[in-house]
Amino acid sequence: MELHLVSLNVPYPANYGGVIDIFFKIKALSTSGVGIHLHCYDYGRGSQDILNSFCRSVTYYKRKVGLRSAFSSKPYIVKTRNSKELLVNLCKDSHPILFEGLHTTYWLNHPDIKNRIKIVRTHNLEHEYYQYLSLKEKNLLRKIYFKSEARKLARYESILKQATRIAAISPSDAQYFATHYQNTFLLPAFHPYNQVKSEEGMGTYLFYHGDLSVRENIQAALFLADAFKDEPFSVVFAGNKPPKELIKTLQGKPQFQLIENPPTKKMSELLSQAHVVLLPTFQPTGIKLKLIASLYEGRHCIVNTNMIKNTGLEKLCHLANTREEFVLKAKMLMNQSFDNKDLIIRKEILGKWFDNQRNAEILIQEIQKLQVTNF
Repeated sequence: MELHLVSLNVPYPANYGGVIDIFFKIKALSTSGVGIHLHCYDYGRGSQDILNSFCRSVTYYKRKVGLRSAFSSKPYIVKTRNSKELLVNLCKDSHPILFEGLHTTYWLNHPDIKNRIKIVRTHNLEHEYYQYLSLKEKNLLRKIYFKSEARKLARYESILKQATRIAAISPSDAQYFATHYQNTFLLPAFHPYNQVKSEEGMGTYLFYHGDLSVRENIQAALFLADAFKDEPFSVVFAGNKPPKELIKTLQGKPQFQLIENPPTKKMSELLSQAHVVLLPTFQPTGIKLKLIASLYEGRHCIVNTNMIKNTGLEKLCHLANTREEFVLKAKMLMNQSFDNKDLIIRKEILGKWFDNQRNAEILIQEIQKLQVTNF
């Protein structure tokens, strides 16, 4: 089987949610024998030789960022990914097409690919995500942009009716898309892990990690800093590009430690040495890859409802929603070893839902069924 895969960004380095899913999907599909023709929108990452190891061809297109695209009726994240060269290349054969994210669907309803197998991998409910960003943004111009983009995305989403199938990333997203567009199946997130690496026994601190340039993660870190400001526990925060607001909040409190821009190896070490990973989120759509990382490499995880609901991972986490509940659960778990029983159930559930090769086969089988029936 050969497959066109249209990526919203160059999927390497695989160092944030969307590209982690794309890169490790590419690896798994390649291992399963799929010949991948990768199409990447580039806006700063440049060509990456490692992609040639997993793909039969790799083509890069410039993303057309700028103020002009912001005034389009189409969402900015879509309008800036409208390469005509991409359409020409997709029309050179009849291979199925996998569009990664609503971002890449500019040509989805074009008549030249009307009769093709077209699968859209949704990473999120994009209009809800941008609405959330608009509510939390403090900069007025950015707030206006996020609010406008949320409205455009809500209108634009109906283009998914033109997809042959929608590959939703989480059970809750699958339920939403199945209700609105019907042609949906669940394809869990792809990730870097081949086995559970969590260590039995006791760790030494509470831990929060995430991309700290993202408002959602900044809000979560500030929530935890406020919850634990008067507690005796050592709390380590780690992530890329923390804002001054967070740095100032954590400074002068000896129980808090901020590790800025840790490389992947260092982040793995921090996870393995933590005893409890704290994972609140205030944006409920999609699935947070930081949760998957924490379950594969960390010990106990305390999460809120937004993080865990309808993920299939509820049995592996401890639930807390308020500041007081996070503190109470942390006090309990800091005195509770992570033992072999915890490890066994973790391996069982993660193996069922998040085995990359198994999930690659789910995608391949969906495509093969469509090819047989001519959808």
